[in-house]
This record gives sequence, C-alpha cells and structure tokens, in this order.
Amino acid sequence: MSLPNKKIYPRTGDKETVYLKDVVSNPNILVGDFSMYNDFVNDPCNFEKNNVLYHYPVNHDKLVIGKFCSIACGAKFIFTSANHTLSSLSTYPFPIFFEEWGLDIKNVTKAWDNKGDIIIGSDVWIGYEAVILSGVTIGDGAIIGTRAVVTKDVPPYTIVGGVPAKTIRKRFSDETIASLLEIKWWNWSKEQIAKNIEAIQTGNIEKLKGLF
Repeated sequence: MSLPNKKIYPRTGDKETVYLKDVVSNPNILVGDFSMYNDFVNDPCNFEKNNVLYHYPVNHDKLVIGKFCSIACGAKFIFTSANHTLSSLSTYPFPIFFEEWGLDIKNVTKAWDNKGDIIIGSDVWIGYEAVILSGVTIGDGAIIGTRAVVTKDVPPYTIVGGVPAKTIRKRFSDETIASLLEIKWWNWSKEQIAKNIEAIQTGNIEKLKGLF
C-alpha cells in the first residue's frame, strides 16, 4: 500500500511502524498527529481493514484516536455491528436478511444495539492484542494492558488490564493528573514539544506547569 505525499514510516528502515493518520482513508476514522501503530504480523498500512472490525458505513459510528497514541500489534477496535440485539426475543439478525424475510431494508441497523463511537484520548498506550469495544471512551494518558478487553470507559492516566478490563492503578497523583490535563502538552507545536522533551520524559511536571 502506498500513499503519495505522506510520511507513512517515521523510522528509517522500519516497515512495521506507521503513523496512522497517513494510512487510514475511512472518513469515520479520525487520527491525531504522531499516533502510531506497530504490526510485526501484518502490513500496518492495513490497520483499518485488519484492526477496525464491523465498522460498517450504515451505522455512521466513528473511531476517534487522539495525538501521540501508541498502539501495539494486533489491537482491535470492535464496533456495534458485531453485536446482536438483546431487546428481541431472538438474537438472530433477521433485519440483515431483509430479502429472505420480506423486511424493510431501512431497518438493517435494528439487528444490533447501537453502543456508539470509540473515543481514544491523546498519549494513550494500547497494548498487544487488546480489544476495545464500541461505546468506550479512553481518557488521555491511559494505558491498556496486553490482551485486555475494554468494555467500559477508562479514566485519564489510568492503567487497566484483564477480561473484562479493570483498574490496576492510576499512573500519577491526582494533582499531577489534573496538571497534565490542563497543560495538554500534545497540543503544543512540534517545536515547543521538542524543546521540552526532556522534561516530559523525566516527569518534570513543575517545568511544564511553568510553561503553561
């Protein structure tokens, strides 16, 4: 897969890591700057085909990924259309087979219960083969553990893991988390981030607060 005039591969000689913004084409997948995906099994350029599942246009739901996210190999985003409705007496998706049963094509989406968009904040790390279900919002700075199945919202700067995913701990104190959510360094210019990478990497929140 080749997309002209885009910086797909951020690392020289590394074809397993891509900037997602530059490989997705679905208008219902919105990705922020510098968010990356690594895949050592499949072509990472096929992210929206292999990793964003049951994302059919008829449902109009969206996958929104913020800036500076790190998504590991095999992570999956599973949308509402994978579900079968629980409000019916049968889980069989009759509306999908409207021709067979003489149903109205306009009612296809009644085959499932709509859970809504998947929203991923900025600076989120999603671990190897983690699964994010429809309707989930993951806050800025959160970490999703390896093979976790996320069925509920994850607060900012919270580490979760397991099936279903549960809170393990917060990454920082409430005070530091509040400061980070106010600063939102990921919205700074590339030049400003570059000047302050050391403070970001070493956890010097006081320096970042002094710049805000």
